Amino acid sequence: MADTNSQTELKKKDKVSGKILKATLAGAVVDIGRDRPAVIPISQLSKEAVRRVEDLVKPGDEVNAWVRRINEDKNLVELTLVEPLAMEWRDIKKGMKLTGTVSRMESFGAFVEVGAERPGMVHVSEMSHDYVRKPDDVVKVGEEVEVQVLAVDRRKKQIKLSMKALTAPPEELIEEIVDHGPAPTSMELALRKAMEGGGDAALGQDQPAAKKKSSSEMEDILSRTLENRVRSK
Repeated sequence: MADTNSQTELKKKDKVSGKILKATLAGAVVDIGRDRPAVIPISQLSKEAVRRVEDLVKPGDEVNAWVRRINEDKNLVELTLVEPLAMEWRDIKKGMKLTGTVSRMESFGAFVEVGAERPGMVHVSEMSHDYVRKPDDVVKVGEEVEVQVLAVDRRKKQIKLSMKALTAPPEELIEEIVDHGPAPTSMELALRKAMEGGGDAALGQDQPAAKKKSSSEMEDILSRTLENRVRSK
């Protein structure tokens, strides 16, 4: 956000400095070195509720503010003393690489301030390629970290982040994948089990036909047994 008081075109979120000219019930009038003064609505003087403008600013005070809105038709610039967010929800995209500060720790992960309305969350499983027992084994509150956006849920206002996505997996893991290949799927495991069991099922032989063959063999054995008994009498 550039600090600008020149006659160049102002943009939303630009930072400006000025002097309070007048305090009213609705807000304050500010000289920012342009053709016309700008205004700060009372609601934009602080994040907290403000009862009287004079409680925060008075004529002659020097202030730093940010451009909140520009009305070209009325040639009016509206300012805010509340620093705007570095990132709006629409600006956050999957795959983005960001730098943030760890603001809070939980047993399941760490929350990281990235300049959005709410901090993003790095789950403990996304902190390292190695096993992590608890988050503070890897990061501490106040620490600056590099993260990548995994997912954004604008409705729930959730940002899922990853630290390990920005680091290469250890050589041991790479070698294991190369030597043994990726983990087999459930279907592959079932097929292996069937093949190891052998028999008609592994060869894909029709099951009714196999049962019919078994029944015929039993009948033949029974017939020969009865013949032997008759001969022995």
